[in-house]
Amino acid sequence: MKYLSRQCLMILFGVLALGAQVHADDFRVGFVNTDRIFREANTAKAAQAKLEQEFSKREKELNDLGNALKAASDKFEREAPTLSESQRSQRQKQLVDQDRDFQRKRREFQEDLNSRKNEELQQVLERANKVVKQVAEAEKYDVVLQEAVYINPKHDITDKVIKALNAISANSK
Repeated sequence: MKYLSRQCLMILFGVLALGAQVHADDFRVGFVNTDRIFREANTAKAAQAKLEQEFSKREKELNDLGNALKAASDKFEREAPTLSESQRSQRQKQLVDQDRDFQRKRREFQEDLNSRKNEELQQVLERANKVVKQVAEAEKYDVVLQEAVYINPKHDITDKVIKALNAISANSK
């Protein structure tokens, strides 16, 4: 009896494997590399340029503030041996306060930049996903993946998506 059931299972697995192969031949898979889209698509480049323009003034001010703080610290180090204890203590306190203010401004800048960058990248991703869906429907893909450990290059449709995104951004100008 065990022999018969084992034989039936083997036949059943064979039939299932054959059926899966027939369906696999009709199954189309595509892959999109979102990192490449964020680097190469015109919409992503425009978003990056917009962020640079928006944050360049604050970044310059922050760099200037950091340089001034470093210069003040260097000056203090040079003059510290000639200062009285109260002057040295007062200048140290000023430097600590300036450094704390600088660190706070730098942290706020980074948080604002990251927040805006996420907003811009989300918009790029939404546009890219619409284009991915259009390409998938037009070329009859069953599934399109955005993350994978390995992908055969023949399934990579990133170039098609970038070209379509660039065409859309060129037409909208």
